[in-house]
Amino acid sequence: AGGLIIQSLVSLWFFTRFGVELTSIGFIFFGSNLLAAISLWVAAKLANRIGLINTMVFTHIPASLLLIAVPFLPTAWLAATFWLVRGFFAQMDVPTRQSYTMAVVGPNERSAMAGINYVSRGVVGTASPSVATLVWTVGAASIPFVACGVLKIAYDLSLYFKFRNV
Repeated sequence: AGGLIIQSLVSLWFFTRFGVELTSIGFIFFGSNLLAAISLWVAAKLANRIGLINTMVFTHIPASLLLIAVPFLPTAWLAATFWLVRGFFAQMDVPTRQSYTMAVVGPNERSAMAGINYVSRGVVGTASPSVATLVWTVGAASIPFVACGVLKIAYDLSLYFKFRNV
């Protein structure tokens, strides 16, 4: 799902929807990535308090809701603000997911599990930008944002209900 919304498509969206200059788009992404980096530290602290699964789900769902809202916002500054806030929450599931995955497999399986996770996510992610571009051109620019958000929320809820007691 994450591959449906990549920075190049979001850049194009900010430019075509609002006429945002490329330098400004660069600052939006710089801020978003900086907030994502800070959030990794916060995710570890939060996971210590509420658990790995709860941190993954309870931070990722707000990020997905913000993502769904972005294409429907009326102004560039509001869309950029939502994108920045989303940037803070969107990656908090990464270190917690990796930690959880390594915790539920044996020490001798960790390298293999990490490899399987990385390769499978990478392979699936290669097709997503093409799908997003096709959907955008056939339907509307908002469809990849909404589809990505909805798929991520479905993933989060299924993850929560399947593993909340593990």
